[in-house]
Amino acid sequence: MSKFLPVDEQMDLLEKGATEIVRVSDLRERLEDSRKTGRPLRVKAGFDPTAPDLHLGHTVLMRKLRHFQQLGHQVIFLIGDFTSLIGDPTGRNVTRKPLTLEQIQTNAETYKQQVFKILDEARTEVRYNSEWLGKLDYEGTIRVTSHFTVSQMLERDEFHKRFQAEQPISLHELLYPVMQGYDSVALECDVELGGTDQKFNLQCGRDLQRHYGQKPQIILMTPILEGLDGVQKMSKSLNNAIGINEPPQEMYGKLMSISDELMWKYWELLTDIPQSEVNRLRNEVANGRQHPMALKTLLSQTIVSGFYSMEETLKAAHDWGTMHRQNVIPDDVERVAVSAGEVGWEVNKPIRLDKLLVAMGLAPSNSEAQRKIKEGALEVKGVGDRIKLYVPLEEPPCEMPPLRLGKRAKIAVIS
Repeated sequence: MSKFLPVDEQMDLLEKGATEIVRVSDLRERLEDSRKTGRPLRVKAGFDPTAPDLHLGHTVLMRKLRHFQQLGHQVIFLIGDFTSLIGDPTGRNVTRKPLTLEQIQTNAETYKQQVFKILDEARTEVRYNSEWLGKLDYEGTIRVTSHFTVSQMLERDEFHKRFQAEQPISLHELLYPVMQGYDSVALECDVELGGTDQKFNLQCGRDLQRHYGQKPQIILMTPILEGLDGVQKMSKSLNNAIGINEPPQEMYGKLMSISDELMWKYWELLTDIPQSEVNRLRNEVANGRQHPMALKTLLSQTIVSGFYSMEETLKAAHDWGTMHRQNVIPDDVERVAVSAGEVGWEVNKPIRLDKLLVAMGLAPSNSEAQRKIKEGALEVKGVGDRIKLYVPLEEPPCEMPPLRLGKRAKIAVIS
């Protein structure tokens, strides 16, 4: 008897949250072969350690890796320490600023510490692409790149737009998709996971595997996860991210602040419940049998409990409920260090409150902060519901009163 579930049962979990699979028939065939031979599929997802912390947007792929892992397949968490030297040009209209080897190594260590909040460490193969890319000499690089043409590279959306706009494209950027493709050859991958914005890079892996006599990998793509604003891709640089190392109270409060519509995408991409159950819950809300707030509460607890104990999760929920219902801010609310220069402080002059909200991570932009302030959505403990755009500030260092925008509260420590 096969140690793997029937293909239909495996596909039910693997297709959840997948935007596109190239090709579904190939994946089914590969899974069927796996059941017959007892050989698990080799499934990888690559992450370039370009920043020290991971956020929930990164975990979409990690969670899909876990689904393969739960089904008995071999997952590979690939750290792109070598490709980080280039910098993924995906979604970029300018060349990335190169990182130092020291920065990359430091970030890579934090990735290893964080990823096992989701994956089973004992069953995860952790690899670094410097293992093989660092050994490619000029001859090896020439042989790998000879399988692609410049015109193929310029078909890539980012490169095509920059070429048409006469914006610079550095030669090393053209190597990125080739190097990512070679990762799949070196690891003999059956499946590679990536976001929809990675399709060009993922296809390069299929092309190179054919040239090296391997079966082309199946590509499984997941959608891009929007951040707290519900519009732009989750990113720490846009102040719309939820970091997986954030305190449980902060994580819970941010999750409770998302829109009712965005909640369904988070259910789909950030939890392990079957798609059929997500659809059932959505129908119950549509039919008035469930209130969206009840399901958002359940969602927030489900996600936070994946990173913290149930005791910590329930305390976060209690603190949020206390703050939300009674307009009281808990004593252990997060304090955020903000420099006076960030908020435009000058001697004997007030500060820009919109700039303060952005610096504290309570709003994604000045314009959004201004809109919320005008709507009366900002609450300041001891001041009232409505306050002006400019507020006085004691001479730094000092501590502002607790600020609450929506369901999240923070205290700014100005220095």
